[in-house]
Amino acid sequence: MKGQHPGEYCLLLEGSYLSISEAEHALRDPFIEDWVEQTGRFRIHNLNEMMIVPGVPLGQLGLEEVDECVFRLYSLDPKHPLTERKAEGVADALRRQDMFEEISVEPRWPEDGDEPEPENGAESELDSADA
Repeated sequence: MKGQHPGEYCLLLEGSYLSISEAEHALRDPFIEDWVEQTGRFRIHNLNEMMIVPGVPLGQLGLEEVDECVFRLYSLDPKHPLTERKAEGVADALRRQDMFEEISVEPRWPEDGDEPEPENGAESELDSADA
C-alpha cells in the first residue's frame, strides 16, 4: 500500500482534449490568467503558489489519462492527499472555469487496494510542462 492513503480522493474530468497536454492547458490556463490579472506576471514556480482551494496549490496536482478524453486529477504530494472536502472544492472551482464537460469526485484507490493504472501509462505533472 505504498503511496496509498485511505480517504484519498481524485477527480475524473471528461473533456474533448486529445492529449494530457491539452487537458493540462485547459485545467491551468484560467488560473494562470487570474494570477496574471492579480500580480501582473507569471513564472512557472508560481504554480505552487496558486491555491485552487485552501491547501491545494495548482502545482501539486497531477493529471493522467484513464480513457479517451477522460483524465484523473490527483495530489502529487503524499503528505497532502486530496480529502473528499478538498476534492469537492477543486471540483467546484473547475466547474466555475467551465473547461471540462463532466467533473466527478471519487476515491483514488479502489476498495480492493489496487492502484488504478492509466490506460497507456501516460502520467504528467502540471508544473513540468511549459506555461
